[in-house]
Amino acid sequence: MRLLFLGDVVGRAGRAAIRDRLPQLRKEWRLDFVVVNGENASGGMGLTGDHAKLILEAGADCVTLGDHAFDQRDMMQFIETEHRVLRPLNFAKAAPGRGARLFETRTGRKVLVLQALGRVFMNRQFDDPFSAVEPVLKTYPLGGQADAVIVDIHAEATSEKMAMGHFCDGRASLVVGTHTHVPTADAQILPAGTAYQSDAGMCGDYNSVIGMDKAEPMRRFITGMPKGRFSPALGEATLSGILVETDDATGMARALRMVRIGGRLEPSGP
Repeated sequence: MRLLFLGDVVGRAGRAAIRDRLPQLRKEWRLDFVVVNGENASGGMGLTGDHAKLILEAGADCVTLGDHAFDQRDMMQFIETEHRVLRPLNFAKAAPGRGARLFETRTGRKVLVLQALGRVFMNRQFDDPFSAVEPVLKTYPLGGQADAVIVDIHAEATSEKMAMGHFCDGRASLVVGTHTHVPTADAQILPAGTAYQSDAGMCGDYNSVIGMDKAEPMRRFITGMPKGRFSPALGEATLSGILVETDDATGMARALRMVRIGGRLEPSGP
């Protein structure tokens, strides 16, 4: 299978890039399954139901969230009826929605997607992501219940993301980090066959501070004094992510390529 994962969509620029480019990418790259992290798609903080629909209609099979999962109030209700949107497994126990789902592709193949939040350097302590992921991987083993497994580890620390990659090695097709909005140059296939990248980057305007208009973040760094709210940068976005090709028999990764399309970053893709 050919799996595409796109990193955090940030604001209007990121949504426009998804809307304008993803439908053609599905056709050109013959994609079997697409996951998009959408947790910053609405004003840079959270995801509304309408914006989730836009991403899904553009060609995403699944939208993952993150620590801002419920910053937009209507997501509390929307996620209960739209099961293609996933929040982290280890979010608050009373949180609506689910953190993992077994999807079926258009050709009948089964793809498990799950997301976990890291705990290192995060604003509040979530439940242990490793113990949250373990029972899901056991329930839907790769090569058994699932033809492919995609793990989104939404975390600050690259060390914690790398640990999750090794924890899932041989049991997932892809473990990919989100949250920090900067694509890392460590895309690789781990020893037991799992594709890994510490951060997929963002789908947003890179003439910014991690997707936000530069003025307010720079003011706070320089003076320590906030003056206004952060707002997403509105220039042309780069689609950032990772493309993985799996072995149909085992579900293990056999090839991968970092993806950067449009905007300011150096292009990369198949």
